[in-house]
Amino acid sequence: MNLKEALNLADRIIFEKTGQHLDDLQAAVLKGTLQRETYKHIAKDFDCSESSVRKVGSELWQILSEELGEDISKSNLRSAIQRFQVSNVSSFTQNVIEQHISGNFNTCGEGRHPPDISTSHPDNNETSNPKPTKTLHQDLSEMPELGNFFDRTSSLHTLTTWILQQNCRLITLTGISGIGKTSLAVQLVQQIKDEFEYAAWFTLDELSTIDKFQSNLTQLFYQSEKQDSSPTNQKPLPLIKYLQNHRCLIVLDDIHNLFCSDELAGKYKPEYEEYRSLFKQIEKLSHQSCFLLVGWEPPKEVPQLTSENTPIRTLQLTGLDTAAAGEILRDKGLAEIDNCEALIHRYQGNPLWLKSVATLILELGIGATELLIDDTILLPEDLKDVLQQQYDRTSELEKQVMSLLATENQPVNVAKLLQNGQISSSNLLNALQSLSRRGLIEKQESLYTLSPVLKQYIKTRRSHLTNIDNE
Repeated sequence: MNLKEALNLADRIIFEKTGQHLDDLQAAVLKGTLQRETYKHIAKDFDCSESSVRKVGSELWQILSEELGEDISKSNLRSAIQRFQVSNVSSFTQNVIEQHISGNFNTCGEGRHPPDISTSHPDNNETSNPKPTKTLHQDLSEMPELGNFFDRTSSLHTLTTWILQQNCRLITLTGISGIGKTSLAVQLVQQIKDEFEYAAWFTLDELSTIDKFQSNLTQLFYQSEKQDSSPTNQKPLPLIKYLQNHRCLIVLDDIHNLFCSDELAGKYKPEYEEYRSLFKQIEKLSHQSCFLLVGWEPPKEVPQLTSENTPIRTLQLTGLDTAAAGEILRDKGLAEIDNCEALIHRYQGNPLWLKSVATLILELGIGATELLIDDTILLPEDLKDVLQQQYDRTSELEKQVMSLLATENQPVNVAKLLQNGQISSSNLLNALQSLSRRGLIEKQESLYTLSPVLKQYIKTRRSHLTNIDNE
């Protein structure tokens, strides 16, 4: 099929759905996509913004997906249109054969003629061109229940856009413990899972070897293919082949369990080094699937800042805004709490931290006003346990940097941290990068600081260790 035929066919499909032919921008997006041009290049040629092109493209893919009965995206448009053309021709051929056998086919012009699929409109009778039925295979048995979901509209929109519109292959969703990564991922999967032929959720633990993971996943593909087709003796394919043959969404939760403690962020444990090769393969090789990695820190080779020209993205989750965090306090029975915003700010909108301190406030019968006197930071025991898990994962170098930051009342720059003389500039920069990737420090332009909660935890820990030494 040449470019003109493909555009004519797409125009016909759009007209059947909307009653309107392609406008100039829609035609430009389709033409550019069929010629494998980027949205940026299409926008430049048409003299409009890239966001306008993306919006039009998204609308087109949605319409075409509904009409063709499969997920259409920028990457598979050409092949989908070709499959639709073949389906039309095959349908007509079968119709001719059946009518000829029954004696109802007239070769002199009174019978049905083959359609000119580059110009004519299809028969509205769906039985003449049935849409392919997409079979969904989902293994979400390890996915937690959603429970209460507090507003993450912006983050949810970002992830959905990356996956469904930009076809990103590898996405990391990171953030400090309790910030809501898994809840967001569950909400995301619930919303978009039916856009994929396969959707699977795996929670990684100390026993999640690469062989076990790949075996479980390929078995899902293999078993479903046997159910969807006639029995075969064919052996399971390599994992990447399934990702290329099918549109898949794979979530790996608790990705941090693959990485070492007492090291800088994202360094693989020796027994999990092969995951590095798998993630590289997913990033580099062409396929139509997406891996979402969820955890406290990303793999070392995945950058925090990524370009739209690459198929990988990183989203580091931060605290909830005041309105959403206020829902947590109301949900815990603190509807009329004084100084609500100050309390939320002090605990950085972290859902787990707020739930923990709200429970303590209720059990002690104290008010937020009392809590906020003299900058008091309450650290309930369950919260200290959570903070200890992440603190213990850090390297000795990172612990030194956090100790320095815990003594500062204001954000400080690298030069101020170097004045201490305990850490070389190279080690300091590496430690700051690692702490940032873990979400344990905040960066404001060129200044660094610890959250009040972490400062209090480190001071409390230091005091406890001092008391032990003095005994």
